[in-house]
Amino acid sequence: MKYIYILLILFSATLLWSIINPKEGFTCFLEIIPAIIGLLILSLTFKKFRFTDFTYTLILIHCIILFVGGHYTYAEVPFFDYIKEIFHQSRNNYDKVGHFAQGFVPAMIIRELFIRKKVIANQSFFNFIIVSICLAISAAYEWIEWFVSIATGNGGDAFLGTQGYVVCNYWSYSCFNTIFKNTRQATYKNVILIIVHKKKHHYTLHNGAFLYP
Repeated sequence: MKYIYILLILFSATLLWSIINPKEGFTCFLEIIPAIIGLLILSLTFKKFRFTDFTYTLILIHCIILFVGGHYTYAEVPFFDYIKEIFHQSRNNYDKVGHFAQGFVPAMIIRELFIRKKVIANQSFFNFIIVSICLAISAAYEWIEWFVSIATGNGGDAFLGTQGYVVCNYWSYSCFNTIFKNTRQATYKNVILIIVHKKKHHYTLHNGAFLYP
């Protein structure tokens, strides 16, 4: 529990920093609200289902990425402006960090939940379903961004700045680009972390099914 309290303190401190004099208040609200909703869900379900400290740490990192993007907007994070100048990049690429987290962290959450709740017994479909869910989450978020842009007009431009591309290309390039990146990160996660999770939960495979001690 001590480690959980440390994570909560870091979450609260970063959230507080994010909402103090943000570059655009409305954009800040849009970016941090998913993290706040996530915290409420995890708090309400904590006694029934507690994730590993590793997964909670990944969730915190994802939340911090959202908070930083909310404070500066994704297109104007200072450190990535510095990187842009050093490496002669065409734009601020902080949005790519967000894309990585948006594909990687949900995949980790879903994987742990499915393993421990024994949602899927057949290992042949396991990774495919996880990647598919992450793809669906990414697509749903694209719809949310599109709706916000339509509903708020210019007020949602900085929120669409999480894409890092011109709004007129939203459906033709940026939407596909984001979904592809998030799917790729979810796939990488399944390949890289499968061994870590096996050791953590001590499960084995027998005839394509998960076995637990």
